[in-house]
Amino acid sequence: MVRASELLAEHEVELLRRALLEWSGPAHCSDQLAVGMGFSDKRDLLDQCRRLRSALSEDTPLGAADWARTLLATEIVFVSDLAGSGVEWQTTTGRDDETTIRTLRVIQRKLARTVSPYYGKRPTE
Repeated sequence: MVRASELLAEHEVELLRRALLEWSGPAHCSDQLAVGMGFSDKRDLLDQCRRLRSALSEDTPLGAADWARTLLATEIVFVSDLAGSGVEWQTTTGRDDETTIRTLRVIQRKLARTVSPYYGKRPTE
């Protein structure tokens, strides 16, 4: 279990929080994709995104599976035009693609050790 403040800068945490919020807005997740990201279905994805956003805001410690789900949900919602925000990312978040990808790469590097048990695997407890 590790707090966001132990791993990430505040602007990096804010990117994750904003990305998780996209699942409640313009993103279109199927139950199958939600399961692949480590959630039980689309409803669980939405519920867990609320919980994870709150945990990030309150600096509540998260386990490796939660960090992996957060990272994967962020990656997909940012990039995918079929399931996520995709080309509308800048419009819906106010964040440009170039800054977002640079920040996401930093986050990926910082979380690598924490999420490494889930490389190539479905992030579940």
